[in-house]
Amino acid sequence: MARRLELPRLLDRAPSRERQLCLAMVVQRLLGPGSKLAMSRCFAQSTLAAELGVADCDEDELYGALDWLLARQARIERALARRHLAEGTVVLYDLSSSYFEGRCCPLAQLGYSRDGRRGTLQVVYGLLCDRRGCPVAVEVFAGALHDDKTLPAQLDKLRSRFGLASVIVVSDRGMVTKANIELLRSSEGAAWITALKAPQIKKLVREGALQLSLFDQHNLAEIAADDYPDERLVVCRNPLVAAERARKREDLVQATERALAEIQQRVANGSLRGEAEIGLAVGAVWNRWRVRKHFTVEITDTNLSSARKQEQIAAEAALDGIYVLRTSVPEHDLDAPEVVRAYKQLKEVEKAFRTLKGPLELRPIHHRLEDRVRAHVFLCMLAYYLTWHLRQAWKPLLFDDEHPARQPDPVAKAKRSPQAEQKAQSKHTTNGQRCHSLTTLLDELATRTRNTIRLHHGASFEQLTQPTETQAQALTLIDDYTPTT
Repeated sequence: MARRLELPRLLDRAPSRERQLCLAMVVQRLLGPGSKLAMSRCFAQSTLAAELGVADCDEDELYGALDWLLARQARIERALARRHLAEGTVVLYDLSSSYFEGRCCPLAQLGYSRDGRRGTLQVVYGLLCDRRGCPVAVEVFAGALHDDKTLPAQLDKLRSRFGLASVIVVSDRGMVTKANIELLRSSEGAAWITALKAPQIKKLVREGALQLSLFDQHNLAEIAADDYPDERLVVCRNPLVAAERARKREDLVQATERALAEIQQRVANGSLRGEAEIGLAVGAVWNRWRVRKHFTVEITDTNLSSARKQEQIAAEAALDGIYVLRTSVPEHDLDAPEVVRAYKQLKEVEKAFRTLKGPLELRPIHHRLEDRVRAHVFLCMLAYYLTWHLRQAWKPLLFDDEHPARQPDPVAKAKRSPQAEQKAQSKHTTNGQRCHSLTTLLDELATRTRNTIRLHHGASFEQLTQPTETQAQALTLIDDYTPTT
């Protein structure tokens, strides 16, 4: 697949030792990810070392190859942009973070952890993808940097480095601040699709710009508001999300009530006294369940009483499942349903982050130097580029939907095709073979061996074992695969 994607030429046009080492590291992240030291040991465990001539490499040589790769990152990303991005195209951008081992790298800082590891040093990285989720570029930032501070660099990259005069940037609501909107407005040819935050939605309802009666008959509507001049607001309501949020809120409120009842019992028994001590106990409940806004509480030295704010809960429940997309794209370019579909494609970037952090093991990061961290993340992105195309080619063998239908209702939960449902239920492909995940399919392919046969008079020859039916089909699908843009 790397050859079909012209990955060696993408790394560098001229053959070199460094190119072979980088290609080996990209492929090895799929076969068995690990540290650079571990990779230098693992190359020889498959035919990879012989194919690329890297059997004698050590970790220092791999570190040198990483430095060589980083110097070519900008050129490689421009080549990927030429392949996958065109004028006026939709570009997906999102941000994630990964925890860091060690304290020597200046990029490793405390910040909002998307790994759920509070108090751990991390780095932040932003990923640019085409509309399908195929990765094009990645950039590493310091771990303390806020999401919105990363967007200007991506706009500059799209326009200056990739040479795109017009582009539609789709990003999460955390990226787009007032300053970034002004930057987008001042950038000729740059349009955006993002979402409003909860306080902004409440303000629309309060000022009458958003009428909740719109959803009596429809789950999608387009409105305008004075606070968003020259923009379109696409309002959606998903009843499944509404039901889930209502369930979760009720569970949290009930858990809080049980915890407060236990404190009230302690106060009544006399084992907890004093306004300050009772307040500390109640504060621990607020910190755990995070629904302080839904309760009124009265605390004295000898008493604790609490009650739900029913009107406030009802007002919040009325907005359950409602989200508002804001865009500067004219309607003749993207109608309201297409705006929703474009925004929902951010799920493909989230899928990329899950793969990077999971099977490709981008984290934990052990490098000490800034440039090595950047090169490591870029190497993982190239491995995901290879992974993404493998998934496209091997869809008939995987649980993936081979023929995803265009959803008539962009707001409703997406439905898989009948063929995909059949695969999920039967656990078999349409040809009757067992369905695989990408990991188990790679494991299946790894059972094929290349044997060296040595004869008694000293001659030898190599022989590949006959592929199984699944292995043969996997290889055929690779041979027949044509990368699309």
